[in-house]
Amino acid sequence: MTAEFHLTLPVRPAPRPALPGVVTDRRPPARGPFDVLDQVARGADLAGLAGVVAPFDPAGADALVVAGGALRATRHAVVTAAFHPAATTPVYAAKLSASLQRFSGGRLGWLPVVDLDPAVARAHGDVLTGPDRYARADEFLTVAKGVWTQEKFTFEGRFYDVLDGGLGRPLAERPFPRVFLSGTSDEALALSAAHADVHLFDPGDDVAALLPDGVRAGLRLPLGDADPARIADEVRASGASVVVAVAHDGDELRAAYRIGEHLLPLLREEDGS
Repeated sequence: MTAEFHLTLPVRPAPRPALPGVVTDRRPPARGPFDVLDQVARGADLAGLAGVVAPFDPAGADALVVAGGALRATRHAVVTAAFHPAATTPVYAAKLSASLQRFSGGRLGWLPVVDLDPAVARAHGDVLTGPDRYARADEFLTVAKGVWTQEKFTFEGRFYDVLDGGLGRPLAERPFPRVFLSGTSDEALALSAAHADVHLFDPGDDVAALLPDGVRAGLRLPLGDADPARIADEVRASGASVVVAVAHDGDELRAAYRIGEHLLPLLREEDGS
């Protein structure tokens, strides 16, 4: 089966040319701060990619806000938002996401970012370290799914307490977002086994040995300037059925069309599909 490709969106502001008359950014001209994001998301949609990912970036725009714009700019692509569980409560995250699901036809995905750099975590007001981060993420996803799927959901945990919660109709009529998780620690893999639809690995990880049962394998793949055939070889060698492609900064729109016009047909041809 041909791997589905998701392209990472550029959530940071476009860099300015270093010298007068020298253009260092290959993104198309934009009229506003979200025009480039819309252009890349729309390009990925038109090129036949499965979706786009709004990454968690402390120096960039908020991923859930970006995801809302990308959902509006596209018709078919899944839009996955990467966010830190400490940024909001699971009940509010579920309500916000259910609203986005309702208005987008169920095209939102989640990529909870659990293992932050300690300095970044502290800058965001998060003091948890070690296994506690994964325990909180487990409760976060449990509560979010609980209020989404049950009319009277009650939960008492270490980090969250909910009494008779539930989104109800019409918010909860759409499916819960597809969950992407990552990491190779025992805690990360256990979290994926409990909650993930897709577990993302990095090139060089032993996917076959680490992938939890019942979870699809994903690969985070820096595109660089490789030849499409070399990228196809790397995807096949990983055994991943989902790829999150990361392009050069400023090269995302070109990468979307390169994947759609060259890489996907190559993979389909080699798969005989």
